[in-house]
Amino acid sequence: MSYSLSLPIPSAADSVDHYLRAIKAFPLLTAEEEHDFATRLQRDGDLEAAKHLILSHLRLVASIARGYAGYGLPQADLIQEGNIGLMKAVRRFDPERGVRLVSFAVHWIKAEINEFVLRNWRLVKVATTKAQRKLFFNLRSMKQNISGSLHPDEIAEIARKLEVKPADVIEMESRMGGRDIALESNGDDDSDDNWSPIAYLEDQRPEPSLFLADQQIEIMETKGLQHALDSLDDRSRHIVESRWLRDDGGATLHDLAAEYGVSAERIRQIEQKALQKMKTIFASQF
Repeated sequence: MSYSLSLPIPSAADSVDHYLRAIKAFPLLTAEEEHDFATRLQRDGDLEAAKHLILSHLRLVASIARGYAGYGLPQADLIQEGNIGLMKAVRRFDPERGVRLVSFAVHWIKAEINEFVLRNWRLVKVATTKAQRKLFFNLRSMKQNISGSLHPDEIAEIARKLEVKPADVIEMESRMGGRDIALESNGDDDSDDNWSPIAYLEDQRPEPSLFLADQQIEIMETKGLQHALDSLDDRSRHIVESRWLRDDGGATLHDLAAEYGVSAERIRQIEQKALQKMKTIFASQF
């Protein structure tokens, strides 16, 4: 079952302070009221009952979202993601299990905010495995010296408490301690301080489209050359190939003159006539 409710969820254009004052106007539910609304939602799909359940727990979301303020993400976005988790919890809440919605919803709210933080805290993902996620959300609070590096004893203790490898603790501390660098500099291009990654991360290889175009041209030229050579008589072709297409630098006019028993000038005339014919045939193909 899915539903859409008009809730006072903050956006980039809203004031978070105004939102926080607004949600305090929604009353908390008693255990009996909560059970009644949850039963109506589960049994009848009553959207009005779902609305009461959600509105009465918005302040819970705001409280949880405040705990993620240290990651530098907009509070409004954190609250909004938490509210999504709250709505998922309301949809799955079973009033007959004897557990209050507040206890059930905490997991869903935190899970949604956690995913948002991991997706947006850095352009490069810092936590992908289960152990890395555990470290990401606990390492900062477990460090005794927030501004300094971890001591070997601290690393061993944190690894033991979180049931991860010491190497994982060291790696996560390094990832979280690194700063983001802009790809392009916004300052004076002549300043050494503004040497930006875009200067040395640029791929100098041609774009695939240009590479394919050059490759196609090379194929066409090769085929065109072969077609032009095939149009010559045997003597003319041999002269052109001997003069221009040999790897040893090619034969001289006098070499070919001696081979055919004619003057070097005659070889030059045959060569020029053959080259002109080839040029005409080659040009007609493109």
